[in-house]
Amino acid sequence: MKLVRFGPAGAEKPGIVDKDGAIRDLSGIVPDIAGEVLTAAGLDKIRAVDPASLPLAPAGARLGPCVGGVRHFVAVGLNYVDHAHETGLPIPEEPILFNKAPNCIVGPDDDVILPKTHQKVDWEVEIAFVIGDRAENVAKDGALSHVAGVCICNDVSERHFQVERGGQWMKGKGCPTFGPLGPWLVTLDEIPDLQNLGMWLDVNGERKQTGSTSTMIFDIEHLVSYISDFVTLDPGDVVTTGTPPGVGMGMKPPQYLKAGDVVTLGIDLLGEQRQTVVPYGG
Repeated sequence: MKLVRFGPAGAEKPGIVDKDGAIRDLSGIVPDIAGEVLTAAGLDKIRAVDPASLPLAPAGARLGPCVGGVRHFVAVGLNYVDHAHETGLPIPEEPILFNKAPNCIVGPDDDVILPKTHQKVDWEVEIAFVIGDRAENVAKDGALSHVAGVCICNDVSERHFQVERGGQWMKGKGCPTFGPLGPWLVTLDEIPDLQNLGMWLDVNGERKQTGSTSTMIFDIEHLVSYISDFVTLDPGDVVTTGTPPGVGMGMKPPQYLKAGDVVTLGIDLLGEQRQTVVPYGG
């Protein structure tokens, strides 16, 4: 299934994409694409419904983030071999974890707002997974049974805040609008091989990132198990899993986003995003 949330920011309705690519309104079936709706039992309830029996969403409706009510937004750093090489940093022996603020999550095509004191705002195309059934100290074997689905995340990052202001990476990762998610939450039954998906990102039509989930250092199954040793992952929690090479920080000279730039990105089977970069307060 491809699950979506559509409508004005803060008032999104749950939806499902039918076989013709149209969005159908699920609000008569479930309250949101969030929380317990994402458990195996909740997804089975949606699967039992014929999308053709549901009303169509309004034409041209805004797409919101594909999961709502997120309580934990965890991120993984330096999780692609080729990205670690471009940063000049060693390959991690264990996953590097940090937090993004849940309230930085926005829709896939919403504007990205430059922070008031920004200097080095960067892009990162990533595959994120969303927890279905609670994960606590789960074994790697079978860990994917705790995943409701996957989606695209642009892990927008302010490198000056992240690298040069001391402390944890979260400083440059949780600014408002720094977490576009969607367009769809795609359930795992629609993805033959999670670890062989092509990824790309363009800025103003120029290709910056090209990669594949095949070069991840720690695969999604490993990450579910590993993270669940430290924190309990609840239904609707989001984990974004790192980026392939081509980030602005790794270029010579470095390149960063400015107001007016347009970022487009996509992952095989998961759709595409498009964001316009806008100034703070503007």
